[in-house]
Amino acid sequence: MENETMNTMPRIGDKAPAFQAVTTQGNISFPEDFAGKWIILFSHPADFTPVCTSEFMTFGKMADEFERLNCQLVGLSIDGLYSHIAWLRTIREKIEYRGMKNIEINFPLIEDVSMNVARTYGMLQPGESQTQAVRAVFFIDPQGVIRTIIYYPLALGRNFDEIKRVLIGLQTADNFGVALPADWRPGDEVIVPTAGSCGVAKERMENRDGEMHCYDWFFCTRPLAKEEVESKLGR
Repeated sequence: MENETMNTMPRIGDKAPAFQAVTTQGNISFPEDFAGKWIILFSHPADFTPVCTSEFMTFGKMADEFERLNCQLVGLSIDGLYSHIAWLRTIREKIEYRGMKNIEINFPLIEDVSMNVARTYGMLQPGESQTQAVRAVFFIDPQGVIRTIIYYPLALGRNFDEIKRVLIGLQTADNFGVALPADWRPGDEVIVPTAGSCGVAKERMENRDGEMHCYDWFFCTRPLAKEEVESKLGR
């Protein structure tokens, strides 16, 4: 029964489970305090560990980029508040790595000694560790709905280019009503939804502007300029 509880997790399309927590930036009510923003809620196994330190430095370095995308970063581990504070101070004052130094972490880092939040979000996976959260990443939209979930094991640091690409991709899919092909980046062609409605079917049949390219009836793409994508990011 304990393992089943620890493995329970919300799914893509679910409302993000609400909770109250103490963080390095004060008390928060999640996700309501960040209503209207995208949220990346992510967990790390433990403070004062090397892979987690490299990740937090990268998140700190990229914090402004996520802020410009209207995205709030929220971290979590099952360490206590004073451990969090001491670790973040050490990162700022002592660690220089890959050209990163004096990194200030200004987003909230949740204290979860009780492991209640980690259990709620399925961040504790007994096959990997009984006492540490795996490297989970939850992308939550401005309506509080979970849109993407990514898990990494303890020994593998996250790919931050991909985390940012996922956020941009979700916003683009929403803003333009399109799907995105493998390895999509802003400026690449996008996928026109399959002809499940009369409007889409009519657009595919007429294709008046000649921009759409169909490889077969179920696979059509069209251009979407990088500038057009970027003009709507953050929504």
